[in-house]
This record gives sequence, C-alpha cells and structure tokens, in this order.
Amino acid sequence: MNLSITGGKALLPGASEPKDVAVHVAEGRIVDAVSAEAETLDAKGLIVAPGIVDLGVFATDKPAFHFGGVTRAALMPDRTPPLDDPGAVRSATRSGKPDFWVHPLAAATKNLAGTELAEYALMREAGARGVATGRRWIADSGVMLRVMSYAAALDLPVFVHSEDGGLAGNAVATAGETATRLGLPQAPSAAEALAIARDLMLAEESGAHVHFRQVTTARGLDLIRDAKARGLRVTCGITPAHLFLSDIAVTGFLTFARLAPPLRGEEDRQACLDAVADGTIDVIASGHDPRGEEDKRLPFADAAPGMAGAETLLAMSLNLVRDGRITMGRLFELLSANPARILGAPAGRIEAGLEADLILFDPDAPWQVSSSKMAAQAGNTPFDGLPVQGRVRRLIKGGTLIK
Repeated sequence: MNLSITGGKALLPGASEPKDVAVHVAEGRIVDAVSAEAETLDAKGLIVAPGIVDLGVFATDKPAFHFGGVTRAALMPDRTPPLDDPGAVRSATRSGKPDFWVHPLAAATKNLAGTELAEYALMREAGARGVATGRRWIADSGVMLRVMSYAAALDLPVFVHSEDGGLAGNAVATAGETATRLGLPQAPSAAEALAIARDLMLAEESGAHVHFRQVTTARGLDLIRDAKARGLRVTCGITPAHLFLSDIAVTGFLTFARLAPPLRGEEDRQACLDAVADGTIDVIASGHDPRGEEDKRLPFADAAPGMAGAETLLAMSLNLVRDGRITMGRLFELLSANPARILGAPAGRIEAGLEADLILFDPDAPWQVSSSKMAAQAGNTPFDGLPVQGRVRRLIKGGTLIK
C-alpha cells in the first residue's frame, strides 16, 4: 500500500517536538515521497510517531499490544518449554504474524537453569535478536562470563535480570518500613547493585553488550552511569510502575503490585526519574506479564510477580512529558528508537528506508485504567482505577493499517 499521512504532527528523529509534516509510505517502508495516486490518511491533528518497541515481554498478547501502540516486542525466553532451541525460537518469531512483529530472545542457558549454555548461533539463525537470563539471575560467575563471551562473538546483546539471588532469596518486597509493617519477606535494595556490579565487570572482561532489563535503585543507576562514562557497551531499562509507584503501593497486600524487582522506596524512585531525564536510562518497557487469578488471587508472598503493562505503557510514560522531565522526542527514543537499535530492528524512527511501523495517538484523550476491562490476557495492572491520558487511534504495521 502506498500511503500519505497528512494533517498530523509527525515526530521526526532528533526533533524534541512533533511537526506539521506529512509521512509517506510505499511498499511497507517509510519514503520521502509517493506518487499522486497514493492513498491519503487524514491524521486529524493526531501525533504521528514510530510504533512502540516493547523490550522484554513474557507473552505475545496482540490485543494488549495493539491497544497500547506496540508494534514490536522482544519476547523473553521464559516459556513452557523455554526458548532454548532453534525450533522454539523459529515458532516464536511466527507467533505475531501477520499483524505484529515478535523478536524472540534466546535462553542464555538450557532450560534457563543457569548451568549449561544453549546454542546461540543456531538460535540466531532461527530469528533470535538477543540472549536473556529470563526472570532469574545466573549465580555462577563462570557461566555468566561464558554467556557474555559467546554472545559477544555473535554480536548478540545479553539481557540480564539483576537481583543477587543470595541476598534476594525468597524476598517479595524491598527492605524498609512498609515491608516490615506488613511482615513480608524482604531483601535490601543492594541486591540489585551487587548483581549489576558483577555483571559490569564481566561485560568489561568479555566485551559483550549487556542490557540491564530493569534498573530500579539509585546505587544501581550510579554503577550504570559510571560504566557508560568509561565506554562500556551497556544499556538499561525500567518500567512505568517503578517510575510512578513506590513500595507504599503494596500496602493492603495488593498482589497486582507484586513485581520483580519489587517496588522500591521513594528515594530510589526519584533517582529513577532523574536517570530518565539525564539519559542514564535508555528504555522504558512495559514488563508485560499477564497473570490470571490463579497466580494473583493468593497471599502476597505466594502470588506470582508480574503485571499487565502494555496497555498503560504509553499513557503512563506521557506523564514524564507533562511533568516537564523530558520532551516528546526523548520519550520516543526511550519507547521506540533505542529498543529497536538494541534489537537491530529496522524500525523505531520515522526515517526513509525503515519499516513503516507507526502509531497515530491523541496525547490528551482521557480514559480510566480498569483491570476488569483490559484487552490483555489478564488484568493484573498496578494502576487499576487510575485516570490517565493518551490513547492510540490508529496503528500501522509494515505499511498496513491494523487499527
């Protein structure tokens, strides 16, 4: 389909704010111009932005992704069975077709057990865009160094979960007043910084590109900031939940706020907001992990961690722009351009030659988050009942109108 999107405000690379320019699409890709016979789509004043690339989801949940403006997702290997062989990876790449892109992340170790390396080369040929430790931290530093060295040789990024297992143990909350008052198993926030410190040393030793999937503490962010200043190939991400909620949200034993890593104290939350503004954090992702009642309708300590985040990712992240912490341009670097760059995907920007993955959205449209009305496979959102602004009105995947 040849298409001209007119009447909107397009968010072009390098621009801090959207501009009144048309966006042209031909043969599924963004182009500088199209013929006069091209179909015209009137954006009616909406913002035209690159589709969101959600880095690290646990389910292919197309209704939720389409609602939230997500056009591509990196799928974590925590499946049944895990994505630790080429056949499983190849099947995962097809799971979103025809109207969604899925980029699997290969399991770093067989069965995600943290001991024996999986075969990355074959999984890369099958479509894997990176290697991931899954929900777990690999305790054995020797194994972790081999993971990074093998991935570096294949130029695959390594996605790591950062919680020192010896400290975190069976904790479900960050050590502090809230966890103590509720009597919850708790671990110090230093569990994150310890894991990051080790993996930074191994990254320097191996030369691997390491993506710390969720960094949520001031000390962890200081380590990442220092590593970047020294030129290490490291990036990091965060979720809106860790930016806009503190550990107080678990008061009342609300299992929708049971996350991994757990919600932090207010000082750490403020440090995360500062790190988004100063460029330390590279990616905002949903952490999409829909969980049904059988996983969440349990005592807090027994409930599974995770949240359904895809539908609220854009609306919650827009608060960073409204609060004046970042510009709209910087927001879509975090949501689209940077995650696409980490995956090596030809998308994430409105730039000639790239795949025409686009969203048209109204940043001011109000709606209310409701766990009982979500498009996701499950409604386990920690933002249940919250009034928000920002709705996607049209979604285009590879030049094809989806919504």
